[in-house]
Amino acid sequence: MDRLDRRILDLLQHDGSLTAADIAERVGLSKAPCWRRIQRLQETGVIQRTVALLDPKAVNVGTTVFVTVKTSNHSAAWFEQFVRTVRDIPEVTEIHRVSGEVDYLLRIVVPNIDAYDVVYKRLIAGCAFLDVSASFSLETIKQTTAIPLNYAAIDD
Repeated sequence: MDRLDRRILDLLQHDGSLTAADIAERVGLSKAPCWRRIQRLQETGVIQRTVALLDPKAVNVGTTVFVTVKTSNHSAAWFEQFVRTVRDIPEVTEIHRVSGEVDYLLRIVVPNIDAYDVVYKRLIAGCAFLDVSASFSLETIKQTTAIPLNYAAIDD
């Protein structure tokens, strides 16, 4: 990856609908070499996929719930059951295995508290937990899908 690749990635992270011609113009390349760079970034997995980001409120899932999960069972079988359970709950949008007092952190989006209760019941019906705790987001101060690129190794 070089500085041009990093500039291309920065543009695409902020607007995935840009055409290769748009990007080429902004980074000072012609269209064909820019397109080849984008293709290479996709083929090597740097660009994983291009998606549309939706407004949660516009699609009636404006309530974000952060759920912490503790388990007393760290077996492979328990983990496989946990993955099967959360994979089938579309409201669970992120899952992180974390260090510290809890084992997993889940981000869940729902229309309201009642809808969260339905998700909670599906979650506990599918897997045994030591503790499940929920925190409701009152306000989103910052949210981005853009990854900082200043740490990316640059080939000069």
